[in-house]
Amino acid sequence: MTDFAEMRDWRAICELKARYCRFMDTKDWDRYRALFTEDYELDVSQESGIPPIKGRDAAIEAVLSHIRHAVTAHQVHNPEITIDGDEAHGIWALQDRVIFGPGGPSISGFGHYHERYVRQDGQWKIASLRLTRLHIDVAPTSAAS
Repeated sequence: MTDFAEMRDWRAICELKARYCRFMDTKDWDRYRALFTEDYELDVSQESGIPPIKGRDAAIEAVLSHIRHAVTAHQVHNPEITIDGDEAHGIWALQDRVIFGPGGPSISGFGHYHERYVRQDGQWKIASLRLTRLHIDVAPTSAAS
């Protein structure tokens, strides 16, 4: 990193991603929603086969339709972040666990988040996210959580 401002931006983006995981896992949907730009684009096509979802409201509704009632734990590691003015790109190693209700199926997944960020009104926001999976373990049922 070349200067203090870039280090400050790098840290702000890391904190943004930490909030992404925490707000999703604690089901704090209003604060989760505030992390994204209005024109946010979500691409989970590798996993789901559906085309990228454009627009914050549509993307969040798609996420909620899958995990609103699930127990989730997301961990991200080893960020690779490049910053160019008010835009940045990042790749994060991902491990997640999703339990779809008591006695329901569960997954443990490994992969990467590929993201684009923009600074709006002095705050970094997630403008796009593409999830790529390396491996998923699926269990048909889970113990009560």
